[in-house]
Amino acid sequence: MDFRIVSLPPFTAVTSGPDPKADFSPSGILGKFNEYFSAITPSQRDSFLPRDFLFFNQEAGGLEWWYAYEDYMPDGGYAKVRFDGGCYITYTYRDHDEDTNHRLYQEAMDFLSESSALMSDERPGHYAMGHIITPPAIIKAQGFALMEALVPVKPRTESIAP
Repeated sequence: MDFRIVSLPPFTAVTSGPDPKADFSPSGILGKFNEYFSAITPSQRDSFLPRDFLFFNQEAGGLEWWYAYEDYMPDGGYAKVRFDGGCYITYTYRDHDEDTNHRLYQEAMDFLSESSALMSDERPGHYAMGHIITPPAIIKAQGFALMEALVPVKPRTESIAP
């Protein structure tokens, strides 16, 4: 498979905090966070970037959701965290199709293990993550959303000329 590689800049995010229950219901941690950030209308300058990222926080043992925050936005009382940015291999799959997600993730990891130029950059606070790339009106029309998964990568040190 050919993978796309993107670079995400450093940013400040508000965080749902980790949710070991992965509760997306309206009363759950992730459901409430979704309601909070879905009500924000970013400025035109900020509206075209992916702003929310969902990942499994291994240290805390739960799903965590971040929303890229700008000073003019309400923080909803959520804690702020700093994301250091980085490069990511990306792939897409139908949201909730975990079999395809696992298969494509394994393909990405196999690609990295065979690459002389790139390696995984997964580490505490810097995990594979994903976000929905399908606009809400299209989700409603077609009945499903596409998730873009982002797997952190970095150059292999031995591939850098001395």
